[in-house]
Amino acid sequence: MKKYILFIGVLLLSLTACKTKQATTSEAVTVEDLATKKIIDKHYENPLDFKTLYIKASAKYIDQKQNQNVTAEIKIEKDKQILVSVRFLGITMAKALITPTSVSYYEKIKGSYYEGDFTSLSKWLGTELNFEKVQNLLIGEALDNLKNGKYKQIDAAPLYRLDDQKESALKQSYYFDSEQFLLQKEQITQTAENIMIQVAYGNHKKFEQGNLPTSVTINTIQPKGKTDINLDYNSVSFNEELSFPYSIPDGYKKVIIK
Repeated sequence: MKKYILFIGVLLLSLTACKTKQATTSEAVTVEDLATKKIIDKHYENPLDFKTLYIKASAKYIDQKQNQNVTAEIKIEKDKQILVSVRFLGITMAKALITPTSVSYYEKIKGSYYEGDFTSLSKWLGTELNFEKVQNLLIGEALDNLKNGKYKQIDAAPLYRLDDQKESALKQSYYFDSEQFLLQKEQITQTAENIMIQVAYGNHKKFEQGNLPTSVTINTIQPKGKTDINLDYNSVSFNEELSFPYSIPDGYKKVIIK
């Protein structure tokens, strides 16, 4: 894919670099788990409550070969659909529509498109991918449901840090502020594969619907090199009547995932 589809990578990159296992739920809460349980409960105590979310953003993509700035329009109908339009100099260069059951995108440079479900896309990427993770990435919530896993609190003052305790080569850490328990950073590492992904959230703003980060920074290290993605929400509005127009232009070539 050419550079104008790279913003779609903001939605997928932090979800696809590491292979994950299904988390297991602990049946009992031990004394050591009480502080951890409080942090998780507090994090989910004040969820972002909205029907629709409209974001105008600027994004910067940096790797060893290029440094690219684009603008993006993000529309979210909570738990139902996400529409992303990527523009360069005001021209739409890529577009993606994501629902709980399907993923579709096209990019203008090569005149190509993809249509499929999360099952085939996840097999191709080598990791489980779903709508909820994409939505959580954009609104600053933990990628995985923390209530369904087992975590241990690690000293990381002034932040609270929770480390995933499941037996896996994949290690996940989540960092929260000590006042509102908002997610500040999440880190995924796979040492044997020389893979690390860090997603940092900043400039949280309080709206009537709840708190939303307006800055998202994704840093990745993989065998092929480093990638940095900076995403800034320039304007945000909630609960507007939004349309989600999406159609693949005639003549575009379908990308086949095997």
